[in-house]
Amino acid sequence: MDPAIFPAHWNVSEPELIAETFSSRIWKVRLADGRPAIVKALKPFDDVGDELRGVHYLSWRNGVGAIRLLQFEGHDMLLEYAGDRHLTTELNEHGDRHATDIANEVMARLFSPSDTPPPADLQPLGERYASLFKKARAESDAGTKSLYAEAAGIAERLLSDPHDIRVLHGDLHHDNILLGERGWLVIDPKGLLGDPGFDAANLFYNPLYRHDLSLAPKRIAYMAETFARTLGQRPDVILDHAIAWGCLSSSWHAEDENDEDEQSELAVVAAIRAVRASF
Repeated sequence: MDPAIFPAHWNVSEPELIAETFSSRIWKVRLADGRPAIVKALKPFDDVGDELRGVHYLSWRNGVGAIRLLQFEGHDMLLEYAGDRHLTTELNEHGDRHATDIANEVMARLFSPSDTPPPADLQPLGERYASLFKKARAESDAGTKSLYAEAAGIAERLLSDPHDIRVLHGDLHHDNILLGERGWLVIDPKGLLGDPGFDAANLFYNPLYRHDLSLAPKRIAYMAETFARTLGQRPDVILDHAIAWGCLSSSWHAEDENDEDEQSELAVVAAIRAVRASF
């Protein structure tokens, strides 16, 4: 698709390229009635399946807790405009607990029941952990004792005995939660299937590079207790999900040879492990 030309039947105008990433180009446009919307055009890349599952997730959620999918053609989607106020901004202006409570409310909405059958192509959570399991095996084969092997064991235990199996956003964090005309909504889902604790886990590590928050024991405990009540799980189990998720994310950074971000996330894993010991 030409960068500035969209399907005629979408009837959009005033395209403004607002972001370009390795995976997509994103325009802000105007609908026929003058309302803003977003066009997200996917590029060909290895993990395009994540984005396509996310499209199906948005269609299934149908605006409940998430932006609405307005149109979809090829690898291009027309999306409801979520607003321009990220939860990170809300946190900076009104405090971390306030932001955590908003994230918790959004998560609860995302897990509200739907009468529509879930998408058929959701990625099983076990597949999502492939990089962690690979990293743990490599370190074991090398005779190295690390957090990765411990986290892989935790992930295997959680996967073998899930509290519940639900449709997951898969990438729930502060910069994927925005405030618009319909309130706080999520963007950029990945479309997974598994224990809801996985969706809570990412929030412990965000906003990124805010170790003043993510390493704080009281914050970790508050998140664990808050998300546990919402998901009907124990706080220690939520912390187990957070440990497994953090090492999964760290394993992705290791694959990319991004040592700085790997070590940053492993530091948060260590802080969560310390709090976990008190539950």
